[in-house]
Amino acid sequence: MTDLPHPALATPAPDKVRSQWWDVWAQFRTHKGAVFGLGFLIFITLFVTVGPWLWTVEPGKLDIRNKDVRPIYQLLFDGDARVSWNHPMGTDNLGRDIMANIMQGGRVSLAVGWTAMILAVFIGTLIGVLAGYFRKADGLLMRFTDLVLALPLLPLLLVMMLLFRDPLRANFGPENGIFILIVVGIGITSWMQTARIVRGDVMALKEREFVLAARSIGTPSRRIITRHLLPNVLSPIMVSATLGLATAIITESALSFLGLGFPSDFPTWGKILFDSVDRMTAFPERVIWPGLAISLTVLAVNYIGDGLRDALDPRIRGL
Repeated sequence: MTDLPHPALATPAPDKVRSQWWDVWAQFRTHKGAVFGLGFLIFITLFVTVGPWLWTVEPGKLDIRNKDVRPIYQLLFDGDARVSWNHPMGTDNLGRDIMANIMQGGRVSLAVGWTAMILAVFIGTLIGVLAGYFRKADGLLMRFTDLVLALPLLPLLLVMMLLFRDPLRANFGPENGIFILIVVGIGITSWMQTARIVRGDVMALKEREFVLAARSIGTPSRRIITRHLLPNVLSPIMVSATLGLATAIITESALSFLGLGFPSDFPTWGKILFDSVDRMTAFPERVIWPGLAISLTVLAVNYIGDGLRDALDPRIRGL
């Protein structure tokens, strides 16, 4: 007969272990602004990606008979306003549907924002890790970072647009060439803050016991960086990425508003604003719709960044 341990000495069953990401989500959802921002970002993403499948009006279709149609809500202020349920947000002076153009413009603006953000985070993370881990490279890379930070970024982007716009358009087409130019321009002028943040965290982490132990047993630097350092600087990288997305959207909108972005028949939120300024007094909704889309999207992304910063901080989570 097998001797069974006394119930008092038996090892209790472990409680269900909660993952770190569950704790992050639990802390994140306590930030009301971050939850609102995440909800709005999901909504605007679905609006510009799934919306064109439901609202099948062509963004560039000209309908002169229905030009200058006012949005539906205009009936609340003016009973004689010319409105149409076929164009609930109204039309422009060429009869193009504003809702379809907002959807198309949002797809381009968000695509530019996400792609430029990924490029900037990749460059910033690479330079930050190299500068923080390799002492000999730190001085050169950080002086280069300070040099780029000292440059006036908007004039630099304008010069890049003027110098490289025509060659890229000739080689890749009007839309693809400008897309590449804007993404690369924003990406290579937006990585500096990420590099500084990552460098500081790597410099602190490389003196920790687990890194020193890995180095003492002959672990290659490449493996130390990928297995031990990068996972531990993921939190500031994610926060920097959200803020970089907002910066990229604003920068693209500013370039399009200045008339240096995509062609006139290829809408973005900034381009729609640029085309609507001349008649904004008579038709303010043409400025309100893209302006709200840009403002609320950037505000939502900033709130998400604040929520992630709090949720990824172990001191706030009580760890």
